Amino acid sequence: MTDNQDSVLIVGSMALDDLELPTTSAKNVVGGAATYASMAASLFAPARIVAVVGEDFADKDIDALAKRNIDTSGIERVKGKTFHWAGRYDAKLQGRTTLDTQLNVFANFRPKLPKVYKSSEYLLLANIHPALQLEVLDQTDGPKMVFADTMNFWIEGEPEALAKVLARVDVLVINDEEARQLSGVRALPKAARKILEKGPKRLIIKRGEYGSMLFDEQGTFWCPAAPLDDCVDPTGAGDTYAGALVGYLAAMGDMSPIGLRRAMVVGSAVASFCVQAVGTARLARLGREDLAERLAMLERLMDFGGGPLLA
Repeated sequence: MTDNQDSVLIVGSMALDDLELPTTSAKNVVGGAATYASMAASLFAPARIVAVVGEDFADKDIDALAKRNIDTSGIERVKGKTFHWAGRYDAKLQGRTTLDTQLNVFANFRPKLPKVYKSSEYLLLANIHPALQLEVLDQTDGPKMVFADTMNFWIEGEPEALAKVLARVDVLVINDEEARQLSGVRALPKAARKILEKGPKRLIIKRGEYGSMLFDEQGTFWCPAAPLDDCVDPTGAGDTYAGALVGYLAAMGDMSPIGLRRAMVVGSAVASFCVQAVGTARLARLGREDLAERLAMLERLMDFGGGPLLA
């Protein structure tokens, strides 16, 4: 890919996961925030990925990404083992326990943007050390929109570096637990106001099966999650949501409040497929017809007939 227009740059982790799920177990599942996000974004726009993997990461798995409108030239392969995470989910898939975390080559990851990546129009900073997120921002030529994720570990342990990131972010995308920790407030509307005071222009709070909420200059918007009969593996669903959201925005070129709201609905739809199989398996075979049906489901969920509710 040589055209910078409408491209999405995603910087984050690539991993090999061991998963203990209520219905199955799997080892060395290809995962990581950048993997899920880039696969989702590439459904709509050209994606570029910056990450690091070890010698144990199979060439075929990188080739599979390259076949999906993802530029993989920013993936660095170094001596050693790939970032490895092992986790166990409870019977309701509502809680998970980390069994093992091995940073391996990810411990020394320093994102290096290829020259052509620096003018990417849309940037998604997945969950990495905020100091690395700042390094990425310093290497870019000024994206149209910057999206960022973070986690409780950085909120607690790196508040100063995170504050610098928040001051340079257009849209912060975090979950409800992280929003409460970052703000020190339990009620999400009040928490959102406190977070927006820290710098982000807009805030999206992910709430899993309870949908997502946007707080921006137009007020508050709630997007539902698709009700599903078959939830298998929630790993990577939040990253999938963010990747699809950014990819859709890049494809549409509409950065207005309405454009972001529409992108949230698309992100919700794509994320609902992610949870229906282990790892990225369902994303890998997601077609436009399936996505159209899921989007129609979400439209029906939100359709109350229009017009005034009180005479």
